[in-house]
Amino acid sequence: MSAGSARSARGGRLLTPAMCLCVTLVVGMVSAVNLAIPALSGSSLRPSAAQVVWVVDGYVVVFACLLIPAGALADRVGRKGTLLCGMGLFTVGSAVCALAPHVSVLIAGRMISGAGAAAVLPTTLALLVDGVPEARRQRAVAVWASMTGLAAVLGNLGGGAAIEYGTWRALFLCLLPLAVAALVLAAVAAPVTARHARPLAPGGTALLTGGFLTLLYGVVSGPQSGWASVPVLGSFAAAALLLSGWVRHELRVEHPLLDPRLFLRPAVRAGALGMAALFMGMFGLFYLNGQYLQYAKGYGPLDAGARLLPMAAALLAGPRCGLVLERLAGRRATAAGGMLLLSSGLCVVSTVDADSPYPLYALGATLTALGCGIATPLLSHAMMTALPPERAGAGSGLQSLARELGSAVGIALTGTLVTAVFTARLPAPLRGPDAPGTVAEARARTQDSGVRDAVVTAFTDGLRTATLTLAALIAVTAVAVAVWFPRGDGGAGDAGDGHGGDAGTAGDAGTAGGGAGQAEGADSQPRRSSSATKRA
Repeated sequence: MSAGSARSARGGRLLTPAMCLCVTLVVGMVSAVNLAIPALSGSSLRPSAAQVVWVVDGYVVVFACLLIPAGALADRVGRKGTLLCGMGLFTVGSAVCALAPHVSVLIAGRMISGAGAAAVLPTTLALLVDGVPEARRQRAVAVWASMTGLAAVLGNLGGGAAIEYGTWRALFLCLLPLAVAALVLAAVAAPVTARHARPLAPGGTALLTGGFLTLLYGVVSGPQSGWASVPVLGSFAAAALLLSGWVRHELRVEHPLLDPRLFLRPAVRAGALGMAALFMGMFGLFYLNGQYLQYAKGYGPLDAGARLLPMAAALLAGPRCGLVLERLAGRRATAAGGMLLLSSGLCVVSTVDADSPYPLYALGATLTALGCGIATPLLSHAMMTALPPERAGAGSGLQSLARELGSAVGIALTGTLVTAVFTARLPAPLRGPDAPGTVAEARARTQDSGVRDAVVTAFTDGLRTATLTLAALIAVTAVAVAVWFPRGDGGAGDAGDGHGGDAGTAGDAGTAGGGAGQAEGADSQPRRSSSATKRA
């Protein structure tokens, strides 16, 4: 065997573990950061409630808005180079977070990491398809999909352990050597692939990213600055201008980032709106999980992470339950029913307080995850079968955008509602112009056990308001989805070429593969397998 052949064989054996390690790191950090909220809130950085939301949401919203252009960039300049740059950015962002002297630097580091993750996720599967021989390709893709689920488990358990035995900074410090190892492995194992003349869309990307960042800034800042304040109203006005400008821009350019005319198809509207609502509910709950289990129940970060494992089982079981229900009730009823099940799970969570038994919270969280697992593949299938094969890439991109932006909105909305209710219901000794915005800050200001108990009650009151609001929004969305969803069991009825079946399979794999408890990995990865495979 020649030296070149030996290197190629060695790279081929390392490719699957290298790509899986990259995915594991960028997905696992989402669940781990949610568990770090109590430790971060009580740290010397003393973040405000709005800043805590941005620490979590900064990663998600940047990832969402750059995901589609990052895939286009990978096709144009090369997937290996894009992956290495993405992992490099992710590593640099994590280092910035670990060393952050101020919370604004921490948020910037999270956004840098989110930009890197957007470059990593679309390229890992495409490189697997390019670099693994056909005989082993299906197994490699299955391993990749399952690792997105395992990533969330590792994020909950490994991240919880790092925080339990260190500080919130230990979470990022422990990540750095793993990220460097992933970067080196990817450099050795990833093949150099052909480039494709795919147009970029810098104008559309800038308008979309700016629009959603300003929108979320207004939502998150409302409770602290006042809903009628100039910064908040200015943010909403700027968001309206930027997003309307994005729509006009996309309608005029020859190669849009995402064609708004796709929404003229009812099934596409049903799929995009439904998936955004599902992930809004899931991420809203993910934002609350670690805080409730640590603040109200008194568990440590590691115990809290372990007690989220029932959600993993529910997400894994969801697609299989959906198949059974689909045969009995049809796709439209099953999709809408899954959304209503998720809504009912949030309603169960809304009933808990500090004295509630853990199994009650676990029941609500499990029902929420099960509903997501049931509905997501069907909504994905409806959207993809509504489009002709030549628009499959656009459909996949729209799914990615809808899910990730729904996630970002869910975090922002939940954080905003919890903060507003929490500050309004603080016990009298803690009220005033400089009232604390987080449970950790409120507890630090008093040693009175009665006042501390009242602080936790104020938090669970905020949790109740947030989960009931999310449940109502998802229930209303389920009605719209039922109206727009294709009536025939075979999908939209206008693409009978089998493409929809592939999309549905990808959705099933995604939900199962990401079913470890955090939806960043939950269903978002293999849905990109369709577009990645096509690009390959």
